[in-house]
Amino acid sequence: MGVEKMSVSFDLDLGAAIRSAAGDARQSVSAWLAEAARGRLRLEALGEAVASWEQEFGALTEAEVAEADRSLQADAKRRRRGAA
Repeated sequence: MGVEKMSVSFDLDLGAAIRSAAGDARQSVSAWLAEAARGRLRLEALGEAVASWEQEFGALTEAEVAEADRSLQADAKRRRRGAA
């Protein structure tokens, strides 16, 4: 896998927060930012998938959204336990 070197700029407070978060995660700033970018891209893809589904089948109900939230929360708990 190749690597692309990029130059990015952040305001001072955001830059400090990124460096701190990367340090807390024991990651380089580059690795932390790459992980954050992958997460953002996944969220955007999920939003597009939900919009497409709703266009075809209709809007999700509050109950469906609540059930999905409960499922995601349970999955996150399982992953945290597995990482511990």
